[in-house]
Amino acid sequence: MTSKQPSHKTIVPGNRSQEEIFEEEAHQIVDEAIDNAMKRLRVNVGIAEQKDESPEGQANQEEEKGTVDPETGAFIPNINWMSADNFTVTGGLEKVEEFIKTWERDSSWLYCIDFLREEDHPYSKRYRYAVKWSIPTRRKPIPRATACVYFTLEVSKFKPKSFPIEVYYIFESHRLVHRPGKSRFREKWLKDIIESKIKMMQTVYF
Repeated sequence: MTSKQPSHKTIVPGNRSQEEIFEEEAHQIVDEAIDNAMKRLRVNVGIAEQKDESPEGQANQEEEKGTVDPETGAFIPNINWMSADNFTVTGGLEKVEEFIKTWERDSSWLYCIDFLREEDHPYSKRYRYAVKWSIPTRRKPIPRATACVYFTLEVSKFKPKSFPIEVYYIFESHRLVHRPGKSRFREKWLKDIIESKIKMMQTVYF
């Protein structure tokens, strides 16, 4: 009897823009991370039940204001995210903005935040946001390229409503999924995305 292999979605460019392709890839990577986290949670809940323990204590870790980077000793800031019963699309957008304001960056960066959509999944609802970054200058007030950071705010269907929402974010064209308060923002990531786009534009001739 052969075991069923996990299915992986193939991204087909078609007539879509590069930005749309990056967005779909980013959300696919985040969904895989969420699914893996769900599998670990089910295992942990089973172990906790066997030990007659409640996993609710884990929620306190999600309410931390930040942690310390073990490699550099630098403080990694976080914010208090809302609980599931207090979540709204507008409130989620405001929290995303509050969080990115903790990132250390040059004041010349400008950003806009867009709510993309709501998705219904078996164990949760996932709310997608995109933060688009750019650096306009006096010579080029309309930037040649932008860098996107995609946020997924997950509202669980089975956890107590008093628990905080889960938050994941990923930088455009990257594969590493971040969690607030777990990794330190680096301005270089945004610069590299923009520089790579500009280089690509310079190789295209019309």
